[in-house]
Amino acid sequence: MKVEVISIGDELLLGQTINTNAAWLGKQLSLIGSEVIRVNTISDTKDSILDSLNGVSKEASCVILTGGLGPTKDDITKQVLSEFFDSELVLHDLTLEKVTSFFKAREAQMLDVNTHQAYVPSSCIVLNNNYGTAPGMWFDKDDQVFISLPGVPYEMKGIFMDEIVHRIKDRFNLSSIYHKTLLTQGIGESFLAEKLVKWETNIRNKGFGLAYLPSPGIVKLRITSKNGIKDKDQINGFFKEIEERFPEAFFAYGELSLPEVTGNLLKKNKKTLGTVESCTSGMLANKITSAAGSSDYFMGSLLTYSNRLKTDLLRVSKNSIQKFGAVSEEVAIEMAKNGREILDVDYCISTTGIAGPGGATDTKPVGLVWVGLATKDQVITRKFNFGDNRERNMLRTALSSLNLLRYFILTENKN
Repeated sequence: MKVEVISIGDELLLGQTINTNAAWLGKQLSLIGSEVIRVNTISDTKDSILDSLNGVSKEASCVILTGGLGPTKDDITKQVLSEFFDSELVLHDLTLEKVTSFFKAREAQMLDVNTHQAYVPSSCIVLNNNYGTAPGMWFDKDDQVFISLPGVPYEMKGIFMDEIVHRIKDRFNLSSIYHKTLLTQGIGESFLAEKLVKWETNIRNKGFGLAYLPSPGIVKLRITSKNGIKDKDQINGFFKEIEERFPEAFFAYGELSLPEVTGNLLKKNKKTLGTVESCTSGMLANKITSAAGSSDYFMGSLLTYSNRLKTDLLRVSKNSIQKFGAVSEEVAIEMAKNGREILDVDYCISTTGIAGPGGATDTKPVGLVWVGLATKDQVITRKFNFGDNRERNMLRTALSSLNLLRYFILTENKN
């Protein structure tokens, strides 16, 4: 089944809001064997909506609209749909009851504009909204289905999962698609693609789809089969080769995050972790604590942004800073080693670098980072040269630090 998505809202066109709804719909639809062939982002005006409805691709069996179902005057999607499907707005009693209960439960005043949300085009099937006040709507026209959903992400997602997935499966003959995604850290997309030319050619020649999905510090590889789960073992075999060739980079499958994977290893081995941060300014600790249950192993962090705190709090030698500079392997070692003792943890990670845009010298460019990992017996260091974007440098440093710890724990347990 092919799908067209129409995203309605001036805030999307102005860049004030990122269109996460379209991305989420594309992912969910692909999981049930559907393909999004076009995403059209338009303003919330009558002419724009009508033009988009009249211009939908004939290839699309299903058209999904998001946005414009709220209570304000610029929310006109419902009225335009009523005109497009040559129907009138009628009061839907069950929706009115839900809207009334919604405001009563919150002890809030219900206004006339809220009552208006219970009116729907007479030609639609009402899709129940358990997460807000605007119902979704399902229309049939010729050989196409039109679905209208609220633009509020959690409402849109809730209605889609509760009301739409089973209807789509009942209505259409869907392909049997199977995806598997492998996650790597620390290897760039172009470098990875260059190393995997033969591997990639083999996969494509056997009829599988392959996608590289890069983000700062992370590259995902997704293999897709149109034959469904019966190709699972073959896909596992393809990915096994990646695991063996790039053990330092491979860290998980699916939706697991690097903080979750590293945290699970710490819990499994009953180890504790602390951080002493300079250039990451707390981002590393933030990533670590993004994983549920991190209090079991993460003891805390020292944010030593200034040289004074490095010497006074972390007991880094003033001589080391004067001789080598704060951004140096020597200082990263002292930070990690002393931080482990101060925080009384099994592992301590230190970060010191030049995040940018200022602070560079002739020998130390923006993006230069030193990471230290202290254990009871040793301190491991890694040098990175990331680039000139401050936020990306901080994020990539945090992720690279976690991956260094992850791989160390794995190899430590094998020895």
